[in-house]
Amino acid sequence: MSLQSYYDVVIIGGGLAGLSAAIHLRKYDFNILLIEKNDYPKHKVCGEYISSEVLPYLNYLDIDVFALGAKNITKFEVSTIQNKLISADLPLGGFGISRYALDYALYSKAKENGVVIVQDTVGDVQFIQDEFKVSTKNNGQFCSKIVIGSYGKRTNLDVKLNRKFIKNKSPYLAVKTHVKGSFPEDLVALHNFEGGYCGISKVEDDSINLCYITNFEAFKKYKDIDEFQEKVLFKNVYLKSIFENTTPVFEAPLTISQISFDRKSPVEQHMLMCGDSAGMIHPLCGNGMSMALRSAQIASELIIDYLNKKITSRDVLEASYQKAWNNAFQNRLKVGHVVANLFNNSTLSEISLRMLKIMPFLVPLIIKQTHGKPMSIK
Repeated sequence: MSLQSYYDVVIIGGGLAGLSAAIHLRKYDFNILLIEKNDYPKHKVCGEYISSEVLPYLNYLDIDVFALGAKNITKFEVSTIQNKLISADLPLGGFGISRYALDYALYSKAKENGVVIVQDTVGDVQFIQDEFKVSTKNNGQFCSKIVIGSYGKRTNLDVKLNRKFIKNKSPYLAVKTHVKGSFPEDLVALHNFEGGYCGISKVEDDSINLCYITNFEAFKKYKDIDEFQEKVLFKNVYLKSIFENTTPVFEAPLTISQISFDRKSPVEQHMLMCGDSAGMIHPLCGNGMSMALRSAQIASELIIDYLNKKITSRDVLEASYQKAWNNAFQNRLKVGHVVANLFNNSTLSEISLRMLKIMPFLVPLIIKQTHGKPMSIK
């Protein structure tokens, strides 16, 4: 494959946000280069439940998740550390699909639509005289009018860009595996344990996705994942039942460390940041995947207007994206922090759950605060 040196847009990172933006921008015939360090398909540490708010946008991108086997999810349940359970209907609903399947479908669609995709690592990004210069490990340098940063939670590029959050301690570890066994396909569950919580839902091949996050300081007291699960997770009777009555699909669980929920900037040195690169909602709220897709849509629509000269300057583009990102996600992130803090405190979580049992109509109202409305297409 021959690579040109100049593109309208260079996208760093080929997860949900990067691939979606690439497909969206190609619909307007812009030259798009997407740089992703991994190959496809690939499993990722992720909850793999996604709100139905994104379905109009995925349809616009020509992705039919139910044709891929996604499970339609309409119910929600949560348990506390003390094994108290509350159930509710999801106000909008959602679906379960693996990142292995969804990322690969988006990747295939992007290639089909003419997005140039290279497997490489970005070492540096410079903004000089209103133009980006993106340096890669194996393919040299590329220039572009616009750069989208969608490379995930935390990379060496964040260090290179001197982003503020990268200097802070990131104490969280996430573990994800797939198992086979009995679990309702219309349910997403969130079970809390001392120091963390675990999300559970079915995905397209009838595997059950188990993904939990915990404080690394608590985790490292144990010799391995098995001991941690047995001595910590299994104090939650719902988690114990699921883990002990299912069969692992993966040879070993996937892990990721140094997860940060610190505030990030959606615009960094003139790059428009999308997905986890722009900000992460606590997994307790189970909606990071829809945020990634929504941020890609916001960025793409503004970039199209900028490249078509409907937005007259880069300053206006960046200010517009910052404002739109905050309008879409700032409240979600605040509510996510509040909910996470409640469930991290055993006393407060018990009090909160008792209140919700008395007033169950509050549950869908809280869920709505961490989810958006169905995405409209411009």
